[in-house]
Amino acid sequence: MTSTSTQTLGTLDTTRWLRGQSNATKVLAVLFGTLVLTASSHVSVPMVPVPMTMQTLAVTLVGALYGWRLGGLTILVWLAQGALGLPVFAGGTGGLARFLGPTGGYLLAFPVAGALTGWLIERGWHGGRVVLAFAAMLIGNALCLLLGGAWLAAMVGVQKAIAAGVAPFVLGGVLKSVLGAALLKAIDSGTRKAANR
Repeated sequence: MTSTSTQTLGTLDTTRWLRGQSNATKVLAVLFGTLVLTASSHVSVPMVPVPMTMQTLAVTLVGALYGWRLGGLTILVWLAQGALGLPVFAGGTGGLARFLGPTGGYLLAFPVAGALTGWLIERGWHGGRVVLAFAAMLIGNALCLLLGGAWLAAMVGVQKAIAAGVAPFVLGGVLKSVLGAALLKAIDSGTRKAANR
């Protein structure tokens, strides 16, 4: 296998692996993605006014593994499940009220962050280039904090929003970005080994 095809493989298996699949397979992938997002919501550290969860890791990974279109769609379907009242958000909650409260900006930022991460991965910021993969994950996490913090600032003021809704989550965002990049690197390495057999 040539080096060019090996480099392409890193992006192929992390963003385009679903494109040639049937619509039924894509629907199953979307449903599986919503289950992953729900599970990440239940890994929660209670904080006020915004709990710390693994949601941003799941959001950026869904974008990275599904690509920007299907990843963004998966996150929108998950948000729709929550809007309908299914207990898919942090603390096993759901309902439209979650979109109007202090966490609303973070929820609305998720599909944008997932799509942006997927878009960057599709352009070579994948597991084969682990520093760029980390940057893609970090940008997705930062976008969630930026948009969520802006929403919160409109409710409680800028200083309180930074103190309660941004600053406590910066280190977690960096650590989740490291973990996300490591997972993408592992997927890329496994794909290359399988292709070279």
